[in-house]
Amino acid sequence: MQTIWLSGAEWCAVLRIGLGLWWLESWRHKDKKTWFTGGGITWAAGIAAEHRWPAVRKSFDRFVKPHPRLMAYLVAYAELALGLGLIVGLLTPIALAAGAVLNLIYLALMIHDWAEQGQNLMMTLISVTALFAMSWQTWSLDGAWGLFL
Repeated sequence: MQTIWLSGAEWCAVLRIGLGLWWLESWRHKDKKTWFTGGGITWAAGIAAEHRWPAVRKSFDRFVKPHPRLMAYLVAYAELALGLGLIVGLLTPIALAAGAVLNLIYLALMIHDWAEQGQNLMMTLISVTALFAMSWQTWSLDGAWGLFL
């Protein structure tokens, strides 16, 4: 593979780190006070209640709605952990797979809002590409420690 400036493995690391920064920004821009007191889950519950797919409504009502505070913390700190893990390259394949799943959940919940879907689709594409390219081989703790090689 010929590339400009960096090697192919280094470009994959750039992609992984950029995705980590994107997840970190998702965490950073949340209004934590509102989010952790149920604002984020209340907003999502309104969207789920009107969702065109009954499976999404039922799943939200079964798993998320009964535990709004727990889910608020789980979502926010999952985004933080994904961001930090991808930036430093720690448990990278797990972070990439978990990030893709989280983006697909967001995609399913927000399927009617195509303005939001560009972000979820691109983040999923980057996650899958970085996973299959084994982007943790360069500039990562996983690579330095010989994990997942």
